[in-house]
Amino acid sequence: MARITFLLPDPARFGAQRLPVASASALGRGTRLRQGVPGRRAQLLRHVDLPGSGWPVAALSRQADAGDAGDHRWLLLEPAWLRPDINGVRLMAYGASMCVDEDDADALLPALRPLFGDAGMTFDATSQGRWYVRCGSGATLPEFVDPGDALGGDLGEVTQAIEGDSPHARRWRTLLSEAQIVLHNHPRTADRAARGLPQFNALWPWGGGSLPPVASGRTMAHAHVLTADAVVRALVAGRATVGALPDALEHADSDVLVDLDALRDLALLDDRWLQPALAALSSGRVASLLLDRGDGHATELRRWHRLRAWRRPRPRLGE
Repeated sequence: MARITFLLPDPARFGAQRLPVASASALGRGTRLRQGVPGRRAQLLRHVDLPGSGWPVAALSRQADAGDAGDHRWLLLEPAWLRPDINGVRLMAYGASMCVDEDDADALLPALRPLFGDAGMTFDATSQGRWYVRCGSGATLPEFVDPGDALGGDLGEVTQAIEGDSPHARRWRTLLSEAQIVLHNHPRTADRAARGLPQFNALWPWGGGSLPPVASGRTMAHAHVLTADAVVRALVAGRATVGALPDALEHADSDVLVDLDALRDLALLDDRWLQPALAALSSGRVASLLLDRGDGHATELRRWHRLRAWRRPRPRLGE
């Protein structure tokens, strides 16, 4: 029978928000699971089996965007906004949340290409607005932190990957520092600031690697995936039917994985997603509902769990 899985953010992202009594009671009667380590990457890997090792999101994304990943090593270079504060320099926004348009890319890419060209790399962007560096098949790429996990965190998160005295660490420190100077001095950055848009003042590299080997029987537990995340679309390409994330759960009787990582409004989550899923569970249209959270924990709900009337409600996802 069909199953529904919600990929949810770390409960801390919802702050002190609380669920209504009915939904809190349903969650309290579910079975709590310890899924694994926290973080977006670990959460996705619980549902998508990648052959090989590493986290080659850039190569998978490039193949989905342009079909030319080949045997090169790729790195995503997300335009980013870093803001200094009393405790350091923090990542405030990146990628699609920066409202990047074609005019931005047309203005900034020519200024940045020579930096990477001199280092033997090719820097370009696809029509989907994602920025990439193509390296040789034998290039050494540091293990950079995913920007989604570093959002709001200190710049030290990304520089940890390029500490030390190795040649490739020194090269990446130099490249990223020079890119910051180019972006800071570029007229496009000042123009965006004048229009109230996030400033391009850094590049955030991540997802480095080559296309993983094609494994036989590459399947997923869910036949359908709903997401607004290009990374998720790239990961599940060829394994499941991928659709855009609707405003609410429309077909609560299908086997589906729903990516709700970007949600920050618990009332909206409850009204548009959780309540329709609980109704489908109660009516027997789906066999189970799994809430997989970004902190590594999960709750599984089944129809018979309604008999656990003695259990306390859980008005907050992290309780």
